[in-house]
Amino acid sequence: MVMGRRPGVARSSWPIAVTDLAGLAGQLGAALARVPFRQPWHGDGNLPHNLAVAVTRETVRSFMGYSSSLPIDEFRSVELVLDDLCGVILPPLVRSLEVTLEESEVAGVPGIWYHPRPGPARGTILYLHGGGYVGTSPRMYGLFVAWLCRRTGCAIFVADVRLAPEFPFPAALEDAVLILEALMSQGVDPAQLFIAGDSSGGGLATSLLYAMRRIHHRTVAGVILFSPELDLLLDEPSVSDNATRDILPWNIPTAAYLHGRDPASGAVSALETDVTGWPPTFVSFGGDEMFRDAIRAFVEKLEAAGVETAAHEEPGMFHVFPILMPWAEGSRRTYDSVGTFVSAHLPDQDGGGGADLAVVT
Repeated sequence: MVMGRRPGVARSSWPIAVTDLAGLAGQLGAALARVPFRQPWHGDGNLPHNLAVAVTRETVRSFMGYSSSLPIDEFRSVELVLDDLCGVILPPLVRSLEVTLEESEVAGVPGIWYHPRPGPARGTILYLHGGGYVGTSPRMYGLFVAWLCRRTGCAIFVADVRLAPEFPFPAALEDAVLILEALMSQGVDPAQLFIAGDSSGGGLATSLLYAMRRIHHRTVAGVILFSPELDLLLDEPSVSDNATRDILPWNIPTAAYLHGRDPASGAVSALETDVTGWPPTFVSFGGDEMFRDAIRAFVEKLEAAGVETAAHEEPGMFHVFPILMPWAEGSRRTYDSVGTFVSAHLPDQDGGGGADLAVVT
């Protein structure tokens, strides 16, 4: 369930929520009004592409900035309205892609299953959604996950893990571990199981790999990351250099999630952990995003450790571009690359499986 529906999570009154939504509409209107002054005709693509990039960048950045400025109870109320809208608008689009969806639970953790039609699925993907560790929901990922489901042929469970600040670290990681163990105990072969995530969900996916190694889990078939948040120190040059070109706010918050945890800990920042023995890993990211340098360093770290790595950097694109602009050529290339990666690492395609992961020291 979306955070606003969880027991004990505070929400604002409806008059305040309506006022906040009106304020959000005003912010988005101002963002659109700024677009012509950003010279949207400049860029690496044609005019329609450059204009779409400019509009997406301005509106999403304004949405994130406005939402993060709200008190948490007001933020949850706005998020609840958006989740309800997605629950009405997106399911017909998902079904049009020959994908079915079903709200369900795994190990008591709510989420949504996406299944390709006609079945059976070729594998299983545990997907951890982004949102800065504080927001969004599985419903909001409907269209993107449907495309991912269709391209990979896998059943995908989008987990509705607990979020900060109500549930700081390690609550989301505990939920992810429970789901992973339940999937395996229910008969999902680790050699046909992928762990995936975007942004903070990508960071959570790497935390899950960290935890798996400490409890001696078998390796999974692979890891799929979209613009993962891999270093919560946020001290790479691209964090400031790309701030004007990305969709993320310049002051990326992490305190609500960390709750005093050391941001340099390997449990929350993949750049600080040993990746020797990791499963095959796919990473997609944009050349203009603030996390670019950390992701590049992570890819280099994987390759240096001998991990089979497929990295896809799309020039001129921002954070999580395949989710925000699924129609773009760069996004389509990413979808195709993911499909190829999954096919290459399923047992019936290229002999999957793999050795057990080493213990973290």
